[in-house]
Amino acid sequence: MPIKAVLFDYMGTCLDWHTGITNIFPSTIPQPDRSDFALEWRQLYFDTNAARQGRGDPPEDIDITHRMTLDEMLTRPRWQAHAELFTEEVKTKCIAQWHHQTAWDDTRPALLKLRQRGYEVFVHANGTTRLQLDITRSAGLSDCFDMLFSSELIGTIKPARENYDKCLGLIKRKPEECVMVAAHGYDVRGAKNVGMKTVYIYRWTDDINEDHAKMKGEFDAYLEGGMQGLDEVVAELG
Repeated sequence: MPIKAVLFDYMGTCLDWHTGITNIFPSTIPQPDRSDFALEWRQLYFDTNAARQGRGDPPEDIDITHRMTLDEMLTRPRWQAHAELFTEEVKTKCIAQWHHQTAWDDTRPALLKLRQRGYEVFVHANGTTRLQLDITRSAGLSDCFDMLFSSELIGTIKPARENYDKCLGLIKRKPEECVMVAAHGYDVRGAKNVGMKTVYIYRWTDDINEDHAKMKGEFDAYLEGGMQGLDEVVAELG
């Protein structure tokens, strides 16, 4: 069946969240530590979302989750020495920075090529609609998507099956007509489970605890070099 729609995870997959977040941290913290802190904070966010889903809790505003996990990070032994640098003002800036991100260099060209081929292109990501609107504008991607679907809007968190089912129902497409593109194993696994085609995009900032050697044969495609050639891959899947 021909592919009609391509759905994208957003942060990490399309957007370089790491640069903006590490740059907003106090400059007195060494750059390697800032990078490690950001990566660990991001993973804690994923773990917290997974725990919420395991309990059957509804989606939480991502700003609230980011603030709670930031506070938790600063209680961990490795980071306690930096805790006093994170004043309330600094914490507020850190949370706000998630709303201002830049796209990876290969993102915009890949999205435009897909649109030129006639595919519908959607954001399908956890988070809030406000977050997606803000980062779409800051990343210069406002003309690249047909619609932004957030877990807040859908009412459930990926990788819950009902999240994908609800999104597909809204765009009136069958699973086999759609491709899920993400830099997160849990996301493409969830899409695969509902019958969607799957493309994994390797980004060094995400899935830091995954065994990537094992993942390479798990999905319809695994792109190590980012989104270059993504339109060709999607065309072949159809």
